[in-house]
Amino acid sequence: MSLRIDVFSIFPEMVDQGASESVIGRGRRDGHLDIRVHDLRMTTTDVHATVDDAPFGGGAGMVMKPEPLFGAVEAVDPPRPLLYLSPAGRTFDQAMARELAASDGFSLLCGRYEGVDERVREHLIDGEVTVGDFVLAGGEVAALLMIEAVGRLVPGVLGNATSTDEESFADGLLEYPHYTRPAEFRGWSVPAVLRSGDHAKVERWRRAQALRRTLDRRPDLIEARGGITAADQKLLDEFAD
Repeated sequence: MSLRIDVFSIFPEMVDQGASESVIGRGRRDGHLDIRVHDLRMTTTDVHATVDDAPFGGGAGMVMKPEPLFGAVEAVDPPRPLLYLSPAGRTFDQAMARELAASDGFSLLCGRYEGVDERVREHLIDGEVTVGDFVLAGGEVAALLMIEAVGRLVPGVLGNATSTDEESFADGLLEYPHYTRPAEFRGWSVPAVLRSGDHAKVERWRRAQALRRTLDRRPDLIEARGGITAADQKLLDEFAD
């Protein structure tokens, strides 16, 4: 079974190329991801394939017209929800990535210029989503970000199925530090616990490091989890050094 993701954009090649690389590209080729990218100009009828026009009431910039957007979406009948990438939307995070990965499919509408005609918001899309409080030239980069975050959670896309269980945000914590060979590099040593062979102790150490790193760098995540539990504090005390 594959997860279908449809993307609507005036720069379809930009999205299609980005979604053809690395683990997402492999997931597409292996049939785990069914990513379809559509040109918003597909149903335009004028010689210039126009998708934008000046705003009523005046003002700077151009606005994406309703006709081509409705036409493209209705011609494809994509999986729902259809989400418009917009600063006014729900903030995309790991929890939302998991929701979408567990769904039957979803679609993304990439805006450009000053945004879309309000009738698109009111009558075509199912919701809005933002990837952060900053301004992009369009929704394509944000769409690729979402595709990667969601796609790698789909079974079969990553080689190691347990990888996503131990990553940052999987348990509301940042990920613990990683080390590899050599054990000594420029006088810096890999922690002895990781070379001890005591797997239970390694797991406790990793949990303690994840807690400590989150406390230091993202205390808001600890607060969102309800604070430090007695068991968490015991781990922190065990590996205080």
